[in-house]
Amino acid sequence: MKQVVQNYRSGELALLDVPVPGCKPGGVLVRTGYSLISTGTELMKVSEADMSMLGKARSRPDQVAKVVQSVASNGVPATYRKVMGKLDSYTPLGYSLCGVVEQVGAGIEDVAVGDLVACAGNEHALHAELNWVPKNLYAPVPDGLAPRHAAFGTVGSIALQGVRRGEPQLGEVALVIGLGLIGQLVVQLLTASGVRVVGADPDPERCELAAGLGAVACGDPASAAVETAVAELTDGHGVDQVYLAAGGGSNQPVELAARLSRDRGRVVDIGKCRLDLPWNAYYEKELDVRFSRSYGPGRYDPEYELEGRDYPIGYVRWTERRNLACFLDLLARGRVDVEPLVSHVAAFDEAVETYQRLKDGGLKAVAVLFRYPERAVEPEAVAVPAVRRDAAAPTRARAVDTPVRLAFVGAGNYATSMLLPHLATRDGVRLSTVVTTTALSAANAQRKFGFADATTDLDSVLGDPAIDAVFVVTRHSSHADLTAKALLAGKSVFVEKPLALTEEELAVVLDAVEKSGNDRLQVGFNRRFAPLLQEARKRFGTRTGPASVRYLVNAGRLDHGSWYLQQGTEGSRFAGEGGHFVDTVSWLLDADPVSVYAAAPSGNEDLQIVLRYPDGSTATLSYVTSGAAGFPKETLDLVADGKVLQLDDFVRASVYDGRGKRWVSSRLPRARDKGQSAELAAFVRAVRSGGPMPTPLESLVTTTAATLAVQAGLAGGAPVTLARPR
Repeated sequence: MKQVVQNYRSGELALLDVPVPGCKPGGVLVRTGYSLISTGTELMKVSEADMSMLGKARSRPDQVAKVVQSVASNGVPATYRKVMGKLDSYTPLGYSLCGVVEQVGAGIEDVAVGDLVACAGNEHALHAELNWVPKNLYAPVPDGLAPRHAAFGTVGSIALQGVRRGEPQLGEVALVIGLGLIGQLVVQLLTASGVRVVGADPDPERCELAAGLGAVACGDPASAAVETAVAELTDGHGVDQVYLAAGGGSNQPVELAARLSRDRGRVVDIGKCRLDLPWNAYYEKELDVRFSRSYGPGRYDPEYELEGRDYPIGYVRWTERRNLACFLDLLARGRVDVEPLVSHVAAFDEAVETYQRLKDGGLKAVAVLFRYPERAVEPEAVAVPAVRRDAAAPTRARAVDTPVRLAFVGAGNYATSMLLPHLATRDGVRLSTVVTTTALSAANAQRKFGFADATTDLDSVLGDPAIDAVFVVTRHSSHADLTAKALLAGKSVFVEKPLALTEEELAVVLDAVEKSGNDRLQVGFNRRFAPLLQEARKRFGTRTGPASVRYLVNAGRLDHGSWYLQQGTEGSRFAGEGGHFVDTVSWLLDADPVSVYAAAPSGNEDLQIVLRYPDGSTATLSYVTSGAAGFPKETLDLVADGKVLQLDDFVRASVYDGRGKRWVSSRLPRARDKGQSAELAAFVRAVRSGGPMPTPLESLVTTTAATLAVQAGLAGGAPVTLARPR
């Protein structure tokens, strides 16, 4: 495997091939996904390595003292050999990463192979492809938290421990001196704690960044801006706490801390800065100077870090590991945002060049991540349930002049705007009964669309032999259960997407099909019925080679309070809507997907999804909520056999071949037709004739499984195979 190392004598940085560490008891072997460069601590070490021997001695007087003591004990020759041997050895870099557990040592029961963990320690969370990490130096990553953000766990724990040492209270005012990586995190943690924060840093860009992350005011410590802001916020008393997150040889930070602290204020040293305390200033205010030791209690204790002996929570509330887990939780809940701090993400193979650019100033950064190559592993599999029919339920073919009787379960906005207007005026259809949970909404639907009856009693509808088909147009969480009940009652069913929100719900529907033999089911995947897309596919012609599809869905943001945002009960937004787009691509390619890969940036719902098909075709589906509102919602390109099909939001479609544009068709935006009317017509025909449903049940099931696989792909960070029953 490869690891970043440095020779402290020569300053050489290298990406070295080293043996894979063994997986010892009491820890786990972790394959790194992302590791974070500490632009403070690590760069200081890198810079020191380039110094002369005299410069190294001046920068580390503590080590010089050890050398002097060794000379007294062992003599000059032996000490020289010892020191030179140590200096002329490779030493590791790094101490904060996120990766996947590859092997579990004896005695470990809280994680399993494949789990995502954040890891800490300058001996265990190194810039290396594989690391062995003892139990108290890793923490599981919460679901949904991006690995690149979880890689901040250790540095976040350092900032968190510093804030704990300051004992902030609601309403207090704090001064953070030094707005590098640690300082930016301290600003956010204090803000989340209800503390008003003033930041001080000579770099205006870092001041601007801190202000965007919650600081009330920021400025150059040499200017009057910081002092003025403190005076205004504290009525001239001074700040309650000062956090020293600066480095370097200047004594300015501790002098500024004394000047701007209130009487008996607290000064917490987190960084490594000069600490020549001005005695009079600190004495007169009786300032409480505190040190914050790295990630928290347990640091430098080999029994805790190496042997896994935890401290009882009743005596030590926040240990290294608990701080790490706490910071990951804050990230997952959006209380701290590290994405604005990421200045650069470099491939791990570019590690040496990246350090050189940081050291030379060619790369100015707050935080830099190394991204490691993905290991070629067997993809995770999600089973596509088999469709079984124990006994085929008889289908009734109706006479041409006999109306198809429909019942609606649910009469919300989509039902009343996109479905019922097409059915209310269609010949051969009778709207028999509308069922809603509130009497008034049922009465409104009955009055507006001419339902014969309105009720809140679902059982009466399912038990009515005169009703041929049931439309399920309720909230997502009820779709699977209502569909299963209607199938068991022998009804044809049209369920608006999604069919199911979980694999368990999908199994409930298929169990109803198997028990009843009734497979008369259609899901509202209407795009494949859109006239413009149908014509474009016809014009494109038969495809002979693999295709590439790009589908951009500019979904936009939802209004505050929308029930679509209730993910705990109604599933993710993509789980509710994504089947539309998977089904459209599968129809265009005339096949069902065999694998799904999904990735997402943290902090929003933007998704990048890659679908792979049996003939080698691929489709990239971008489902974004952060786009411009004025941009079209859906744009699609299909490329194959030297031809291109383009769809522009169901308003314009084109087909190109080797001779240029061969066909183009457009319609007015207000005439945009996404296929609802044609799909409903096809469903009614199938119910009347007893013929096949418009979309095969196997396709509906695979599309639903592929949509659900997106969440599994996000959690695992690897492609998910859609395993079909043999």
